Formats: sequence, C-alpha cells, structure tokens
Amino acid sequence: MKVEYDSLAQTIASLIEGETDAVALMATVACEVHHSDDRFDWTGFYRVVAPELLKIGPYQGGHGCLVIPFSRGVCGAAARTGEVQLVEDVDAFPGHIACARSTRSELVLPVWNDAGTLLGVFDLDSDKPAAFTQNDAIQLQAILSKAFARAA
Repeated sequence: MKVEYDSLAQTIASLIEGETDAVALMATVACEVHHSDDRFDWTGFYRVVAPELLKIGPYQGGHGCLVIPFSRGVCGAAARTGEVQLVEDVDAFPGHIACARSTRSELVLPVWNDAGTLLGVFDLDSDKPAAFTQNDAIQLQAILSKAFARAA
C-alpha cells in the first residue's frame, strides 16, 4: 500500500475541521498518516515542552523515546534547525537515538503554527532503508502546514 496524498489530505482536513487543540490535531494526523502507507513503521509527534526540549506526543506504533533534547538525534536536529530531516540510513546519522532497533530510515518535519511557534516535530520511522522521498517530505509538510495553522 502506497500513500495517496490528495486523499489523505482531504481526509485529515475533514476530520480536523475547526479544531485548534494541538494534541487533538497530532493524534488525528498521526493515526491517519500511519495507516496510509506500509512504509510507516512508527508515526508520531514530539512536542516542544520547554526550551530546547521535546517530549513524546500522540503516536502510532511501538514505544518511542519519552524525552529528546534539541541537541540529540534526528528529531532534535529538525527542532534545532527548523529544517526537514530526510535520513536514508539512521546508522549513518551522527548522534542518532535508537528508540527502536528496527528503525532503518527516518523522516522528521518541524511543525509550526501560523504565529511562527514551533509546536514540535512529526517523526516517521521505517524498518526499510531509504524508505522516504523528497516528495513524501513536500506532501507531508503541506498537510502539516494546513492542519496546524491555527493550533494553539
């Protein structure tokens, strides 16, 4: 099964219409994205809870790391730089945090609201190497931008 981004975007938009609570939005987005594609082994959010600190938020899949400082790992790099992290081989990423041994590749996108506040990062892990593409990053960033525009 391969994700159909137009359909996924429409489904998410209809489910979250009028919602502004960040955690409710995260729960819905994580669930819908996770079940849209077999490549997605772990799909979830790490929320900004303090300066330079992420804490696990809503997710689908096995357990995740509970706390990640901005200074560590792929999620920390996305939060610290504000840039998408597309990692084909997590073992080659300096400082990668192995929350699950099965993870081979990772895509992490920063999540901002329209006020310019970093709410957290959206983390997708795959048990396959080089599972994610630039198109995945572009399509998911568009979905996140719309979903979290008015989030508080």
